[in-house]
Amino acid sequence: MNMNSTTRLAYLYILPAALVMSAITFYPMLYGVWMAFTDFGPTNIRDQHPHFVGLANFAAIFGHAKYLDFDPYWVFGFNLVWTFANLIFHVTVGVGLALLLNIEGLALKKFYRAMLILPWAVPVYVTALVWRNMFDTQAGAFNLLLKALHLPGVDWFASFGTSFFAVLLTNIWLGFPFMMMVASGGLQSIPKDYYEAASLDGATPWRQFWTITVPMLRPTMVPAITLGAIWTFNNFNVIYFVSKGDPFGKTEILVTQAYKLIDPMGMYGVASAFSILIFFILLALTQINMRLTKTLEEA
Repeated sequence: MNMNSTTRLAYLYILPAALVMSAITFYPMLYGVWMAFTDFGPTNIRDQHPHFVGLANFAAIFGHAKYLDFDPYWVFGFNLVWTFANLIFHVTVGVGLALLLNIEGLALKKFYRAMLILPWAVPVYVTALVWRNMFDTQAGAFNLLLKALHLPGVDWFASFGTSFFAVLLTNIWLGFPFMMMVASGGLQSIPKDYYEAASLDGATPWRQFWTITVPMLRPTMVPAITLGAIWTFNNFNVIYFVSKGDPFGKTEILVTQAYKLIDPMGMYGVASAFSILIFFILLALTQINMRLTKTLEEA
């Protein structure tokens, strides 16, 4: 069998997968890009004959058009705060628990690890609805606890501060197991000889953490943090099912706002433009993260 026939055979093997991917992935993506430059919306959603409008949808978003019932700059700013606040807690709690589980001779270590990974194992949709119920004003677990302590109940989604606290706490619960498992794998790959040598040199545990653990964990954690940033930035379920954007859209993120442009507003063109902006924002954040990581590694 010559090289040409081998190459043709390889292409034939991957052709079914390529056709399926084209149908379920590439075509919807290209169709979404096309819609971003049209007036596809309530006026022509039935006849499906939208008109090309160029950059008008993007101009409407950046110009805060009156028919857009939200402030895109507030949504973008909150989205960034939401992402970085979650990452700080995810990494801190995850690495902290991984360090505790890495202690030699810790009793019931497997049981603790199994219990701590449960939030990650349960479907996000189910967890979000459970936490929404826990923050219920009348029968929620948190208000019942406050009542048992003879404290006044809280309307969690009536103000920005308490609503942000609710969605942040929910997503911390969902996000730390992933970071914990990644950090646990990284810790187990660090040779114990390094710590023994550092102890002989008189290095304290705190010094060993910053000079051995952190540098050795960095190659493992950086990809996880990048993935965590992307997942958190686009975490539709927690915002949509827990806070629902309350109060008055102050806890909306870009992806939930894009969805609400479609349901109930039916503005597919503007929503598609929104999704393209989200893609480029995530691309920029990923590039910044990679450059910072490279700088830290060189330092």
